Amino acid sequence: MRTFSPKQADIHRDWYEVDASGAVLGRLASEVARVLRGKHKPIFAPHVDTGDHVIVVNAALVQMSPGKAETKLAYRHSGYPGGLRSRTYRQMLDTRPEEVVRRAVKGMLPRGPLGAQMLRKLKVYAGPTHPHQAQGPRPLEVDHSVRRLSASRGV
Repeated sequence: MRTFSPKQADIHRDWYEVDASGAVLGRLASEVARVLRGKHKPIFAPHVDTGDHVIVVNAALVQMSPGKAETKLAYRHSGYPGGLRSRTYRQMLDTRPEEVVRRAVKGMLPRGPLGAQMLRKLKVYAGPTHPHQAQGPRPLEVDHSVRRLSASRGV
């Protein structure tokens, strides 16, 4: 059997909108990464970008496991000696919540140019509004297990 390789004409990209309010960060990111890669489509091929566009709204209301926001660190380096900087995820959620979701999704995509191309189809917004209404985004039904953290605490 020959390897199926989808052509550009075979690929149709839809737009999906996900509400991140109350969702657990890692579970939400894995669902978003699955759609960005195109694994939900029958024409999926690991070496071709067949995924759809995803809009994540209410990124400021995303949840993390208890205590993780205060202990988990995000690192970045300026490239100069001694240029390593770190911030907790609580600080990032307070200042730039879009970056928290984008980093989580980026870690679940392939490395290299293919993953960068997939990541460009991700649009993240801290609030409930976005400028992509003209694309007619459909709501992406996220599995109920994504919101398991708040349900298990009885909130």
